[in-house]
Amino acid sequence: MASIQKLRLQRGWSQQQLAGASGLSTRTIQRLEAGAAPSVESLKSIAAVFEVDFQSLKENDMRQTANLGATSSSAIDLSDDARAQAQLEREEVQAFQYVRKLKGLYRHAAQYAVVIPLLWAINLWQGIDYLWAVWPTLGWGIGLAAHALSLRVFGGGSRILGPQWEREQVERRLGRPLS
Repeated sequence: MASIQKLRLQRGWSQQQLAGASGLSTRTIQRLEAGAAPSVESLKSIAAVFEVDFQSLKENDMRQTANLGATSSSAIDLSDDARAQAQLEREEVQAFQYVRKLKGLYRHAAQYAVVIPLLWAINLWQGIDYLWAVWPTLGWGIGLAAHALSLRVFGGGSRILGPQWEREQVERRLGRPLS
């Protein structure tokens, strides 16, 4: 059974679309996808929207939580098929986490692209006796570059930050289609 985020991305839905269909808030969907423990009511709503069994969605949530903390030595007790499945699930969780961080970087860059020109406009409107806008440009620029370097990412995506973009990034990170 798939995670909530995986089910959402397979359908090409945004978090807002899932929230509207399930009757939950967008913030609740965000928290669930970030790994917060879901309530029974939330899981039932989401299971109904995706037309999946509530119990299997609940078991998948518990299994993914356990897989995040699993070590390779604990995987020895599993069969080869179960170990391979657990590895795939761990890879998917890591890919989703990476894409969430990448999305944060793109938001950071968009904020920089909006605020810095405004600061320069204010600085130039006041006169060019002292170009103070250089300092926030440099400081924030260094922070943005450090953020990008921490993810080891340079490049773009299509339909930036939408559900299709998220899916493409997860699939790129996994090196395979999201099944």
